[in-house]
Amino acid sequence: IKDHDPRRGHVLRRYTYRGIRFQAGNGWYRVSEEVGDYLKGVHQRANDSHSPLAFDVCTEKEARAIDKKEALQEQPKRPADQARRVVARDDQKQRSSSEMPEPKQPTSDSQDKQQKLGN
Repeated sequence: IKDHDPRRGHVLRRYTYRGIRFQAGNGWYRVSEEVGDYLKGVHQRANDSHSPLAFDVCTEKEARAIDKKEALQEQPKRPADQARRVVARDDQKQRSSSEMPEPKQPTSDSQDKQQKLGN
């Protein structure tokens, strides 16, 4: 069963069929071909053929490929602690990133302003 994500229309959190309870977030389930064929047609909302499908029904090889693709999408391209420094072009002189000043630490006065603004 696909993970719960109301923004994408994935609203099912659990589904029971023939005594098998499927729960969102529990990963893949190995089922018989008959059960898989039935689950291919189950939608997120009952009696609504326009809602998204509730299950990803596939072979083990396809499931591994999906897992690999999702793992790559979840990884950030560059960790935050290794962020690149960039400098806007300056008309008078160009500076390299090593010449760029260190970022200023926020003062307690600016922190108070941010808290008042709700940030």
